[in-house]
Amino acid sequence: MNDVTRLLEALQHGDVRAGEELLPLVYAELRQLARAKMAHEQPGHTLQATALVHEAWLRLGDQRFENRAHFFAAAAEAMRRILIDRARRRQAAKHGAGAEHVDVHQIEIAAPAGKDDDLLALHDALTALEAHDARKADLVKLRYFTGLSFEEAAEILQVSIPTAKRDWTYARAWLYRRIQDAPPGKSNS
Repeated sequence: MNDVTRLLEALQHGDVRAGEELLPLVYAELRQLARAKMAHEQPGHTLQATALVHEAWLRLGDQRFENRAHFFAAAAEAMRRILIDRARRRQAAKHGAGAEHVDVHQIEIAAPAGKDDDLLALHDALTALEAHDARKADLVKLRYFTGLSFEEAAEILQVSIPTAKRDWTYARAWLYRRIQDAPPGKSNS
């Protein structure tokens, strides 16, 4: 049993010190995953990898984790949800949420939709894939949103590396098709 799993088990049994020991042990790995995800963000974004790790840590809260794989899968999901929430807020702001009314002749034409729309389209497609095949959706979350390698994702999902690669190929094609078939500029969430 590795240190992370041991500490997670101790946390489940009420050992407060285990939480204090766990954060420094997983922090570097979580930052690496967050940095990999932040590489997909549009230039000029304000969220930093450290902030993403801290917010994900807070969202993990008092959850119970069976092992290291379960913990990192939950962290990946928390990071994904944080980024989706931020994209939704930015998109809502672009579409006038909380904006004051201005004479139409005094405004400039807005730039075309950017990466937020792409991220929301991916989220909608990923939600549909999750209903279709949860393991493949989990693989996408681990690879795309946290930047894990095939080896790391396969270990977490408890599948072979060739299976992870086949699942990745399938999921990418499935998501591409789903996104292409979606009406332009529409988010189903």
